[in-house]
Amino acid sequence: MLLALMPHSSHADEESRSRPQVPLSPGFRFTEATGEELFVSACQGCHMPDGKGAVGAGAYPSLAQDRNLESGGYPVYVVVRGQRAMPPVGAMMSDVQVAAVVNYIRTHFGNQYQDAVSADDVKRVRP
Repeated sequence: MLLALMPHSSHADEESRSRPQVPLSPGFRFTEATGEELFVSACQGCHMPDGKGAVGAGAYPSLAQDRNLESGGYPVYVVVRGQRAMPPVGAMMSDVQVAAVVNYIRTHFGNQYQDAVSADDVKRVRP
């Protein structure tokens, strides 16, 4: 009878406590400032933490060593306007934030594109 009164912990509870908690942006705008923070909040859910994408209920393209990122205008356009199944997440970011996350993915995951995009580049792509 005493065992029935003891609190029990499920495997799911233990798992959730061991995962780092990433605070989510409140409201309809991202509040993160750095490219890495924005990638974690807005991109890695589909493109995975290593940027290699995923296949499951859908296909999420890899950003790792991606030649499509060579021209900075392409990822700016995709983030701001969306493409196929990717929503226009840039609508929830400022021009500075879009530039930060695009510059982050273009210099990480095996990408070495050093010509940074600017907030002005983003502004020109906005609808």
